[in-house]
Amino acid sequence: MLNYNTQQKRLVLPEYGRNIQQMVDHCLTIEDREERTLCAHTIVTTMANLFPELKEGEDNQRKLWDHLAIMSGFKLDIDYPFEVIQSDKLTTAPDKVPYTIHSIRYRHYGKSIERLIEKASAMEEGEERTELCRLIANHMKKLLLVVNKDGVEDAKVFKDLAEMSHGAIQLNEETTRLHEFKVAPGQTNGKKKKKK
Repeated sequence: MLNYNTQQKRLVLPEYGRNIQQMVDHCLTIEDREERTLCAHTIVTTMANLFPELKEGEDNQRKLWDHLAIMSGFKLDIDYPFEVIQSDKLTTAPDKVPYTIHSIRYRHYGKSIERLIEKASAMEEGEERTELCRLIANHMKKLLLVVNKDGVEDAKVFKDLAEMSHGAIQLNEETTRLHEFKVAPGQTNGKKKKKK
């Protein structure tokens, strides 16, 4: 009768294959501790041969021994050359990433634009501030085009910029001309129409 992989026990680390798992299972059955340890070293060497990039370096060797411990279900009682990972470390959830929650009035502009406007508002009048304000306005227009494909009036960008800067940045169409961005055509699915 044929023995299909789908009918066998599920592999813990499938990247090593069924033969390595069978070697680990056999190692668990060896009663003599020294012989079991020697068998484990042989298994790790074989595992390293499967992945040559893991042969060099202490961290890679530690990873192989960790994998051996995982594949044995942490039941392999041998003299490990490294401190191996513990089973409880595999199931612990990572620490929650602390996110700062800020309300963004104009979400399509994003938080980065708000920070840039704050910086520009705090700067002294001069050529550098004027250029930064023009760059911010151009970027705002580009971001606004993403949500409004029909086009964006410069006056709308200048109004939003003045409002977001609490009146500190005042641009108008007579003194500042923004770049004319073209909306990129929509993506195609790569299929060509058949000729009739």
